[in-house]
Amino acid sequence: MQPSLAHAADAFSADSPWMFGDWGGTRTELQKEGVDFQVNYTMEAASNLAGGYNTSTTARYSDQQVFGVNLDLQKLLNWQDTEFQLTITNRDGQNVADQVADPRTGMLSSPQEVYGRGQTWRLTQFWLRKGFFDDVLDVKAGRVTVGEDFDNFDSKFQNLAFGSGQAGNWRGDHWYNWPVSQWGGRVRINFTPEVFMQVGFYNQNPYNYDRGDGFRFEFNPTEGNLVPVELGWKPLLGADKLPGNYRIGYYYSSTNDNVYGSWRDGSYQDTAHSYGGYILAQQQLTAQGGSSDRGITLTVQAVMNDHKTSKTDNYQSIALTWKGPFDARPQDEIGIGAGRIHINSSYTRLLGDENRFNGETDYNSLAYLPVQDGSEYNYEIYYNIQATKWLQIRPNLQYISAPGAVSQVDDAFVGGVTANINF
Repeated sequence: MQPSLAHAADAFSADSPWMFGDWGGTRTELQKEGVDFQVNYTMEAASNLAGGYNTSTTARYSDQQVFGVNLDLQKLLNWQDTEFQLTITNRDGQNVADQVADPRTGMLSSPQEVYGRGQTWRLTQFWLRKGFFDDVLDVKAGRVTVGEDFDNFDSKFQNLAFGSGQAGNWRGDHWYNWPVSQWGGRVRINFTPEVFMQVGFYNQNPYNYDRGDGFRFEFNPTEGNLVPVELGWKPLLGADKLPGNYRIGYYYSSTNDNVYGSWRDGSYQDTAHSYGGYILAQQQLTAQGGSSDRGITLTVQAVMNDHKTSKTDNYQSIALTWKGPFDARPQDEIGIGAGRIHINSSYTRLLGDENRFNGETDYNSLAYLPVQDGSEYNYEIYYNIQATKWLQIRPNLQYISAPGAVSQVDDAFVGGVTANINF
Protein backbone atom coordinates (compact mmCIF):
# COMPACT_ATOMS: atom_id res chain seq x y z
CA MET A 1 0.00 0.00 0.00
CA GLN A 2 2.79 2.41 0.86
CA PRO A 3 4.47 2.39 -2.63
CA SER A 4 1.20 3.28 -4.39
CA LEU A 5 0.65 6.19 -1.97
CA ALA A 6 4.15 7.49 -2.79
CA HIS A 7 3.41 7.13 -6.48
CA ALA A 8 0.11 9.01 -6.16
CA ALA A 9 1.84 11.86 -4.34
CA ASP A 10 4.46 12.09 -7.09
CA ALA A 11 1.93 12.44 -9.89
CA PHE A 12 1.06 16.09 -10.74
CA SER A 13 3.88 17.34 -8.54
CA ALA A 14 5.18 20.73 -9.70
CA ASP A 15 8.76 19.52 -9.15
CA SER A 16 8.43 16.41 -11.33
CA PRO A 17 9.47 16.60 -15.02
CA TRP A 18 6.49 14.34 -15.81
CA MET A 19 2.82 14.98 -15.11
CA PHE A 20 2.25 11.34 -14.15
CA GLY A 21 5.28 11.37 -11.89
CA ASP A 22 8.17 8.96 -11.52
CA TRP A 23 6.04 5.80 -11.34
CA GLY A 24 7.22 5.21 -7.79
CA GLY A 25 10.86 5.63 -8.87
CA THR A 26 10.60 3.16 -11.75
CA ARG A 27 11.03 5.77 -14.47
CA THR A 28 14.27 7.12 -13.01
CA GLU A 29 15.62 3.59 -12.61
CA LEU A 30 14.76 2.80 -16.24
CA GLN A 31 16.62 5.93 -17.38
CA LYS A 32 19.69 4.85 -15.42
CA GLU A 33 19.51 1.48 -17.16
CA GLY A 34 19.21 3.13 -20.60
CA VAL A 35 15.45 3.25 -21.30
CA ASP A 36 13.90 6.71 -21.62
CA PHE A 37 10.19 7.02 -22.47
CA GLN A 38 8.83 10.22 -24.07
CA VAL A 39 5.13 11.11 -24.05
CA ASN A 40 4.33 14.69 -24.98
CA TYR A 41 1.28 16.72 -25.93
CA THR A 42 1.39 20.12 -27.67
CA MET A 43 -1.64 22.28 -28.43
CA GLU A 44 -1.73 25.54 -30.34
CA ALA A 45 -4.82 27.75 -30.53
CA ALA A 46 -4.99 30.90 -32.64
CA SER A 47 -7.66 33.51 -33.37
CA ASN A 48 -7.81 36.07 -36.15
CA LEU A 49 -8.40 39.22 -34.08
CA ALA A 50 -8.50 41.71 -36.95
CA GLY A 51 -7.84 41.96 -40.67
CA GLY A 52 -6.86 39.19 -43.04
CA TYR A 53 -8.90 37.69 -45.88
CA ASN A 54 -11.77 36.72 -43.59
CA THR A 55 -12.17 39.67 -41.25
CA SER A 56 -14.58 37.82 -38.95
CA THR A 57 -13.04 36.75 -35.66
CA THR A 58 -12.24 33.06 -36.04
CA ALA A 59 -10.39 30.62 -33.81
CA ARG A 60 -8.71 27.37 -34.71
CA TYR A 61 -7.12 24.61 -32.61
CA SER A 62 -4.39 22.16 -33.63
CA ASP A 63 -2.39 19.67 -31.62
CA GLN A 64 0.29 16.99 -31.72
CA GLN A 65 0.80 13.83 -29.67
CA VAL A 66 4.25 12.26 -29.42
CA PHE A 67 5.04 8.74 -28.15
CA GLY A 68 8.68 7.71 -28.12
CA VAL A 69 11.41 5.67 -26.50
CA ASN A 70 15.20 6.14 -26.55
CA LEU A 71 17.45 3.16 -25.82
CA ASP A 72 21.03 3.67 -24.68
CA LEU A 73 22.49 0.51 -26.17
CA GLN A 74 25.82 1.05 -24.44
CA LYS A 75 24.07 0.55 -21.10
CA LEU A 76 21.68 -2.14 -22.32
CA LEU A 77 23.89 -4.23 -24.63
CA ASN A 78 27.40 -2.84 -24.06
CA TRP A 79 27.44 -1.44 -27.63
CA GLN A 80 29.87 1.45 -27.32
CA ASP A 81 28.34 4.91 -28.01
CA THR A 82 25.17 3.55 -29.63
CA GLU A 83 21.54 4.60 -29.27
CA PHE A 84 18.17 3.76 -30.84
CA GLN A 85 15.17 6.08 -31.15
CA LEU A 86 11.55 5.19 -31.94
CA THR A 87 8.93 7.98 -32.21
CA ILE A 88 5.30 7.88 -33.33
CA THR A 89 3.36 11.12 -33.80
CA ASN A 90 -0.17 12.22 -34.53
CA ARG A 91 -1.42 15.63 -35.60
CA ASP A 92 -5.03 16.86 -35.52
CA GLY A 93 -6.93 20.11 -35.89
CA GLN A 94 -7.26 23.14 -38.14
CA ASN A 95 -5.17 26.17 -39.06
CA VAL A 96 -6.30 29.79 -38.70
CA ALA A 97 -4.07 30.62 -41.70
CA ASP A 98 -6.98 29.43 -43.86
CA GLN A 99 -8.91 32.51 -42.69
CA VAL A 100 -5.98 34.94 -42.55
CA ALA A 101 -4.87 34.37 -46.15
CA ASP A 102 -6.73 33.99 -49.44
CA PRO A 103 -7.66 30.27 -49.44
CA ARG A 104 -6.61 30.05 -53.09
CA THR A 105 -2.99 30.72 -52.08
CA GLY A 106 -2.73 30.16 -48.33
CA MET A 107 -0.19 31.88 -46.10
CA LEU A 108 3.51 31.37 -46.71
CA SER A 109 4.14 30.87 -43.00
CA SER A 110 1.68 29.53 -40.42
CA PRO A 111 0.44 31.04 -37.11
CA GLN A 112 0.33 27.45 -35.75
CA GLU A 113 3.62 25.70 -36.48
CA VAL A 114 2.37 22.37 -35.11
CA TYR A 115 -0.24 22.21 -37.89
CA GLY A 116 0.50 20.64 -41.25
CA ARG A 117 2.34 17.85 -43.02
CA GLY A 118 -0.88 15.85 -43.07
CA GLN A 119 -3.05 15.62 -39.97
CA THR A 120 -2.34 11.93 -39.45
CA TRP A 121 -0.42 9.25 -37.54
CA ARG A 122 3.21 8.73 -38.60
CA LEU A 123 6.32 6.77 -37.74
CA THR A 124 8.49 9.87 -37.33
CA GLN A 125 11.73 8.31 -36.05
CA PHE A 126 13.15 4.80 -36.28
CA TRP A 127 16.91 5.13 -36.31
CA LEU A 128 20.19 3.83 -34.94
CA ARG A 129 23.08 6.15 -34.12
CA LYS A 130 26.67 4.95 -33.59
CA GLY A 131 29.80 6.87 -32.61
CA PHE A 132 33.30 5.79 -33.63
CA PHE A 133 36.86 6.75 -32.64
CA ASP A 134 35.91 8.50 -29.37
CA ASP A 135 33.02 10.35 -31.07
CA VAL A 136 35.17 11.76 -33.90
CA LEU A 137 32.89 9.99 -36.39
CA ASP A 138 29.13 9.80 -35.78
CA VAL A 139 26.72 7.90 -38.07
CA LYS A 140 22.92 7.80 -37.95
CA ALA A 141 20.58 5.88 -40.29
CA GLY A 142 16.98 4.67 -40.52
CA ARG A 143 13.69 6.56 -40.73
CA VAL A 144 14.77 10.12 -39.99
CA THR A 145 13.70 13.73 -40.40
CA VAL A 146 16.17 16.12 -42.03
CA GLY A 147 15.62 18.98 -39.58
CA GLU A 148 16.53 16.95 -36.50
CA ASP A 149 20.17 17.13 -37.59
CA PHE A 150 20.50 19.97 -40.13
CA ASP A 151 19.69 23.65 -39.50
CA ASN A 152 18.60 22.65 -36.00
CA PHE A 153 17.97 24.57 -32.77
CA ASP A 154 15.30 24.89 -30.05
CA SER A 155 12.49 27.44 -30.42
CA LYS A 156 9.32 28.36 -28.51
CA PHE A 157 7.73 30.59 -31.17
CA GLN A 158 4.26 29.55 -32.34
CA ASN A 159 4.67 31.10 -35.81
CA LEU A 160 6.40 28.74 -38.23
CA ALA A 161 8.70 31.51 -39.49
CA PHE A 162 10.84 31.47 -36.32
CA GLY A 163 11.38 27.79 -35.61
CA SER A 164 14.07 25.28 -36.43
CA GLY A 165 14.76 23.84 -39.88
CA GLN A 166 13.80 26.91 -41.90
CA ALA A 167 15.51 25.50 -44.98
CA GLY A 168 12.80 22.83 -45.00
CA ASN A 169 9.95 25.28 -44.47
CA TRP A 170 10.68 27.08 -47.74
CA ARG A 171 11.63 23.98 -49.71
CA GLY A 172 9.20 21.62 -48.05
CA ASP A 173 8.54 19.63 -51.21
CA HIS A 174 12.02 18.08 -50.82
CA TRP A 175 13.41 18.88 -47.36
CA TYR A 176 11.09 17.15 -44.87
CA ASN A 177 11.09 18.39 -41.30
CA TRP A 178 9.32 16.79 -38.35
CA PRO A 179 7.00 14.87 -38.35
CA VAL A 180 7.58 13.56 -41.90
CA SER A 181 10.36 10.97 -42.09
CA GLN A 182 12.14 9.18 -44.90
CA TRP A 183 14.79 6.52 -45.32
CA GLY A 184 18.17 8.13 -44.97
CA GLY A 185 20.89 9.17 -42.60
CA ARG A 186 23.87 11.37 -42.01
CA VAL A 187 27.58 11.10 -41.35
CA ARG A 188 29.10 13.64 -38.99
CA ILE A 189 32.76 14.38 -38.30
CA ASN A 190 33.58 16.20 -35.05
CA PHE A 191 36.86 17.97 -35.72
CA THR A 192 36.81 19.36 -32.16
CA PRO A 193 34.17 19.35 -29.40
CA GLU A 194 32.92 22.63 -30.93
CA VAL A 195 33.44 22.26 -34.71
CA PHE A 196 31.73 19.65 -36.90
CA MET A 197 30.81 18.89 -40.50
CA GLN A 198 28.04 16.57 -41.66
CA VAL A 199 26.51 15.29 -44.88
CA GLY A 200 23.12 13.61 -45.25
CA PHE A 201 21.40 11.41 -47.82
CA TYR A 202 17.59 11.17 -47.86
CA ASN A 203 15.42 9.13 -50.22
CA GLN A 204 12.38 10.90 -51.68
CA ASN A 205 9.15 9.25 -52.79
CA PRO A 206 5.47 10.32 -52.61
CA TYR A 207 4.71 7.98 -49.71
CA ASN A 208 6.87 10.09 -47.40
CA TYR A 209 4.30 12.86 -47.28
CA ASP A 210 0.84 11.65 -48.33
CA ARG A 211 -1.81 11.53 -45.61
CA GLY A 212 -2.56 7.99 -44.52
CA ASP A 213 0.88 6.77 -45.62
CA GLY A 214 2.67 7.45 -42.34
CA PHE A 215 3.55 3.76 -42.00
CA ARG A 216 4.46 3.00 -45.63
CA PHE A 217 8.19 2.44 -45.98
CA GLU A 218 8.80 1.57 -49.64
CA PHE A 219 11.87 2.91 -51.42
CA ASN A 220 9.95 2.96 -54.71
CA PRO A 221 8.82 4.85 -56.64
CA THR A 222 11.96 6.89 -55.97
CA GLU A 223 11.69 10.47 -57.24
CA GLY A 224 15.23 11.40 -56.27
CA ASN A 225 17.45 12.07 -53.28
CA LEU A 226 18.17 15.07 -51.07
CA VAL A 227 21.79 15.69 -50.06
CA PRO A 228 22.47 18.42 -47.47
CA VAL A 229 25.97 19.43 -46.34
CA GLU A 230 26.56 21.50 -43.21
CA LEU A 231 29.48 23.08 -41.33
CA GLY A 232 28.76 23.89 -37.70
CA TRP A 233 30.36 25.63 -34.73
CA LYS A 234 28.89 25.37 -31.20
CA PRO A 235 31.16 27.46 -28.95
CA LEU A 236 30.98 28.43 -25.29
CA LEU A 237 32.14 32.05 -25.25
CA GLY A 238 33.56 34.23 -22.52
CA ALA A 239 33.96 33.70 -18.80
CA ASP A 240 30.27 32.81 -18.48
CA LYS A 241 30.54 30.07 -21.15
CA LEU A 242 27.67 31.51 -23.20
CA PRO A 243 26.47 28.91 -25.75
CA GLY A 244 26.36 29.57 -29.49
CA ASN A 245 25.04 27.62 -32.46
CA TYR A 246 26.41 28.63 -35.87
CA ARG A 247 25.63 26.66 -39.03
CA ILE A 248 26.05 27.19 -42.75
CA GLY A 249 24.68 24.65 -45.18
CA TYR A 250 23.87 23.73 -48.76
CA TYR A 251 21.39 21.21 -50.17
CA TYR A 252 20.86 19.59 -53.55
CA SER A 253 17.89 17.51 -54.73
CA SER A 254 18.06 15.20 -57.74
CA THR A 255 14.27 15.29 -58.16
CA ASN A 256 13.07 16.78 -61.45
CA ASP A 257 11.03 19.96 -60.82
CA ASN A 258 9.16 22.18 -63.24
CA VAL A 259 10.99 25.36 -64.22
CA TYR A 260 8.59 28.25 -63.68
CA GLY A 261 10.09 30.35 -66.42
CA SER A 262 9.50 27.60 -69.00
CA TRP A 263 5.67 27.72 -68.78
CA ARG A 264 4.15 28.25 -72.23
CA ASP A 265 0.59 27.80 -73.52
CA GLY A 266 -0.67 25.80 -70.59
CA SER A 267 2.29 23.57 -69.74
CA TYR A 268 5.90 23.54 -68.59
CA GLN A 269 8.59 23.03 -71.20
CA ASP A 270 11.57 22.25 -68.98
CA THR A 271 12.61 20.66 -65.66
CA ALA A 272 15.62 21.12 -63.41
CA HIS A 273 17.09 19.92 -60.14
CA SER A 274 16.72 22.15 -57.08
CA TYR A 275 19.33 23.53 -54.71
CA GLY A 276 19.79 26.15 -52.02
CA GLY A 277 21.62 27.23 -48.91
CA TYR A 278 21.03 28.49 -45.38
CA ILE A 279 22.66 30.27 -42.47
CA LEU A 280 21.86 29.96 -38.77
CA ALA A 281 23.60 32.16 -36.19
CA GLN A 282 22.45 31.86 -32.58
CA GLN A 283 24.35 33.26 -29.61
CA GLN A 284 23.50 33.87 -25.97
CA LEU A 285 24.61 37.44 -25.30
CA THR A 286 24.22 37.81 -21.55
CA ALA A 287 24.17 35.81 -18.33
CA GLN A 288 21.89 36.78 -15.48
CA GLY A 289 22.07 36.19 -11.77
CA GLY A 290 25.48 34.58 -12.18
CA SER A 291 24.05 31.79 -14.34
CA SER A 292 24.18 31.13 -18.08
CA ASP A 293 20.82 29.37 -17.66
CA ARG A 294 19.31 32.87 -17.74
CA GLY A 295 19.95 35.69 -20.18
CA ILE A 296 19.31 37.14 -23.64
CA THR A 297 19.88 35.13 -26.85
CA LEU A 298 19.97 36.46 -30.41
CA THR A 299 19.00 34.24 -33.37
CA VAL A 300 19.47 35.21 -37.03
CA GLN A 301 18.43 32.95 -39.91
CA ALA A 302 18.49 33.13 -43.72
CA VAL A 303 17.59 30.75 -46.55
CA MET A 304 18.38 31.10 -50.25
CA ASN A 305 16.73 28.89 -52.90
CA ASP A 306 17.22 28.57 -56.65
CA HIS A 307 15.15 30.82 -58.94
CA LYS A 308 14.16 28.09 -61.39
CA THR A 309 12.11 25.74 -59.22
CA SER A 310 11.42 27.32 -55.81
CA LYS A 311 8.27 29.33 -55.06
CA THR A 312 10.08 31.16 -52.23
CA ASP A 313 13.57 32.23 -53.25
CA ASN A 314 14.76 33.81 -50.00
CA TYR A 315 13.91 34.22 -46.31
CA GLN A 316 15.37 36.11 -43.36
CA SER A 317 14.46 36.39 -39.67
CA ILE A 318 15.79 37.85 -36.45
CA ALA A 319 14.64 36.98 -32.92
CA LEU A 320 15.52 37.84 -29.34
CA THR A 321 14.65 35.64 -26.37
CA TRP A 322 15.13 36.46 -22.71
CA LYS A 323 15.06 33.54 -20.29
CA GLY A 324 14.53 34.33 -16.61
CA PRO A 325 13.65 38.02 -16.97
CA PHE A 326 12.34 38.13 -13.39
CA ASP A 327 14.07 36.74 -10.32
CA ALA A 328 10.74 35.40 -9.07
CA ARG A 329 10.22 33.53 -12.38
CA PRO A 330 13.72 32.29 -13.40
CA GLN A 331 12.39 29.66 -15.86
CA ASP A 332 9.95 31.94 -17.72
CA GLU A 333 10.91 33.39 -21.10
CA ILE A 334 10.04 36.34 -23.33
CA GLY A 335 10.53 36.16 -27.10
CA ILE A 336 10.14 38.61 -29.98
CA GLY A 337 10.82 37.95 -33.65
CA ALA A 338 10.44 39.37 -37.17
CA GLY A 339 10.62 37.37 -40.41
CA ARG A 340 10.42 38.01 -44.15
CA ILE A 341 9.50 35.40 -46.78
CA HIS A 342 9.98 36.43 -50.42
CA ILE A 343 8.22 35.08 -53.51
CA ASN A 344 10.36 34.16 -56.51
CA SER A 345 9.73 36.69 -59.31
CA SER A 346 9.63 33.82 -61.83
CA TYR A 347 6.69 32.35 -59.91
CA THR A 348 4.97 35.73 -59.85
CA ARG A 349 5.26 35.99 -63.65
CA LEU A 350 3.96 32.43 -64.00
CA LEU A 351 0.75 33.33 -62.14
CA GLY A 352 0.20 36.34 -64.41
CA ASP A 353 0.84 34.23 -67.52
CA GLU A 354 -1.65 31.59 -66.36
CA ASN A 355 -4.35 34.19 -65.69
CA ARG A 356 -3.88 35.69 -69.14
CA PHE A 357 -3.92 32.25 -70.74
CA ASN A 358 -7.18 31.45 -68.95
CA GLY A 359 -8.72 34.86 -69.71
CA GLU A 360 -8.98 35.72 -66.00
CA THR A 361 -8.67 39.37 -64.96
CA ASP A 362 -11.07 39.65 -61.99
CA TYR A 363 -9.57 38.97 -58.57
CA ASN A 364 -12.99 37.96 -57.26
CA SER A 365 -13.41 35.21 -59.87
CA LEU A 366 -13.08 31.73 -58.36
CA ALA A 367 -10.88 30.70 -61.29
CA TYR A 368 -8.49 33.64 -60.88
CA LEU A 369 -5.05 32.84 -59.50
CA PRO A 370 -4.17 35.53 -56.92
CA VAL A 371 -0.80 36.96 -57.88
CA GLN A 372 1.75 36.42 -55.11
CA ASP A 373 4.33 39.14 -55.40
CA GLY A 374 6.98 40.49 -53.05
CA SER A 375 7.09 39.32 -49.44
CA GLU A 376 5.00 38.17 -46.52
CA TYR A 377 6.17 39.53 -43.15
CA ASN A 378 5.57 37.77 -39.83
CA TYR A 379 6.04 39.21 -36.34
CA GLU A 380 5.50 37.58 -32.94
CA ILE A 381 5.92 38.31 -29.26
CA TYR A 382 5.32 35.66 -26.58
CA TYR A 383 5.62 35.06 -22.86
CA ASN A 384 6.40 31.49 -21.83
CA ILE A 385 5.15 30.52 -18.38
CA GLN A 386 6.94 27.54 -16.82
CA ALA A 387 3.93 26.62 -14.71
CA THR A 388 5.50 23.35 -13.50
CA LYS A 389 8.45 21.31 -14.68
CA TRP A 390 6.05 19.33 -16.89
CA LEU A 391 3.79 22.17 -18.11
CA GLN A 392 4.50 25.27 -20.19
CA ILE A 393 1.83 27.78 -21.23
CA ARG A 394 2.72 30.38 -23.83
CA PRO A 395 0.37 33.23 -24.87
CA ASN A 396 1.47 35.18 -27.94
CA LEU A 397 0.48 37.97 -30.30
CA GLN A 398 1.30 37.83 -34.01
CA TYR A 399 1.12 40.37 -36.83
CA ILE A 400 1.09 39.18 -40.44
CA SER A 401 1.70 41.74 -43.18
CA ALA A 402 0.64 40.86 -46.74
CA PRO A 403 -0.57 37.32 -45.92
CA GLY A 404 0.42 35.00 -48.76
CA ALA A 405 2.23 37.95 -50.40
CA VAL A 406 -1.11 38.93 -51.98
CA SER A 407 -1.63 42.71 -52.02
CA GLN A 408 -5.44 42.46 -51.94
CA VAL A 409 -5.40 40.75 -48.49
CA ASP A 410 -5.38 42.99 -45.41
CA ASP A 411 -2.73 42.70 -42.73
CA ALA A 412 -3.87 40.62 -39.75
CA PHE A 413 -3.49 40.48 -35.97
CA VAL A 414 -3.54 36.94 -34.56
CA GLY A 415 -3.75 36.01 -30.90
CA GLY A 416 -2.45 32.60 -29.90
CA VAL A 417 -1.65 30.31 -27.01
CA THR A 418 0.54 27.21 -26.85
CA ALA A 419 0.69 24.55 -24.13
CA ASN A 420 3.30 21.78 -23.80
CA ILE A 421 2.74 18.85 -21.43
CA ASN A 422 5.24 16.10 -20.66
CA PHE A 423 3.51 13.02 -19.34
